[in-house]
Amino acid sequence: MSTQTLFSHRTFSEFDLPEPVAQGIRDAGFERCTLVQAEVLPLTLAGRDVAAQAQTGTGKTAAYLVTVFTRLLSRPAEHPGEPRALIVGPTRELIVQIAHDAQLLGRHTGLTTLAVFGGMDYRTQREELSRGADVLIGTPGRLLDYLRQGITSLRSVEVFIVDEADRMFDMGFVEDIRAIARRLPRPGKRQTLFFTATLSARVLELGWREMRNPAEIVVNPEELTPERLEQWLYHVGSREKLSLLLGLLRREASERTMVFVNTREEARRLTERLCANGFAARALTGSVIQKRRLKVLDDFKAGTLPVLVATDVASRGLHIEGVSHVINYDLPFDPEDYVHRVGRTARVGARGKAISLVCENFVYSLPAIERLLGSPIPVRWADDELHVRPLDSPPRRAPRRGSRRGRR
Repeated sequence: MSTQTLFSHRTFSEFDLPEPVAQGIRDAGFERCTLVQAEVLPLTLAGRDVAAQAQTGTGKTAAYLVTVFTRLLSRPAEHPGEPRALIVGPTRELIVQIAHDAQLLGRHTGLTTLAVFGGMDYRTQREELSRGADVLIGTPGRLLDYLRQGITSLRSVEVFIVDEADRMFDMGFVEDIRAIARRLPRPGKRQTLFFTATLSARVLELGWREMRNPAEIVVNPEELTPERLEQWLYHVGSREKLSLLLGLLRREASERTMVFVNTREEARRLTERLCANGFAARALTGSVIQKRRLKVLDDFKAGTLPVLVATDVASRGLHIEGVSHVINYDLPFDPEDYVHRVGRTARVGARGKAISLVCENFVYSLPAIERLLGSPIPVRWADDELHVRPLDSPPRRAPRRGSRRGRR
């Protein structure tokens, strides 16, 4: 999607926003609304329930955060300390990103924000939650755990937001969402917003159960991938994928490249091979402890880590500027995951490249992906010069301090 089609002619100054919210928008450098913001904000600021579909990286988070802060500043809290807005997302990384954006946009509002999710200190988060927060952001499992312990109440929630609603189904969180919703004020007594990249029938069914007369918004449904995204694929044998990947990384020389694989074990193995062949690479998977995952993301965002090898835990919710290349080392099983993977690049009008290595193990996913895209992915043929012969095996790990080998 080009910059011209991503942004509308509407500006944030056209909305009657509280000055603290307007100041946060200025701090973030926002002037013109994106298409989804221009469509959503007139409805949500008026109190309507909304189910919205738009591409990743099009400003959905800012749309609902502006709505939340504007609504909470318009009236005093009935029960101070209890959450007045609840935002639920499927992954830890998405929750961290939402909390970061909330801190930026809401810094002048005086409203408190708290994020709770797995992988971080359980007792610390529980103590912070017991002290209260205006905006509560969390993953379904951790939220339900604290709710069942009575650490907080959702009776004062005025705005309920589900982000990446389609991913909730994919990850098996639907029953958790329903259990959370049962603790909220009933539809009509709260505003409910569903945001998703794919507004499927099952998402709409859940949304209609939890909403009152919702507006359905679909922004550019025909543009599943950005217009400025250059896509192509190589047909390659599984034994030659590593040599082709090494050649591509050397030829493209990108500062930020995301390499997607289908399993945690493949992420670990590929990361070791890349490091052995001279590329600074780290893995981001569900098995990596949360503090380490955050450190990996910080290094990647800062540009000190050029290659991030990831499973689909990183295909949604991460807003990382400057990702110039996405390489599908493994073609995903789910065609929608392809869309979310390549959506990590060419964000907000920037250019990007998405390259897929299609081997005999995953070629069966290709027809479904191309049907979803509505057109075939261009094929390129790799000459011998593009293949780089890899080292036979990763270097041996250094012996632990104090071990018998280390003392020799």
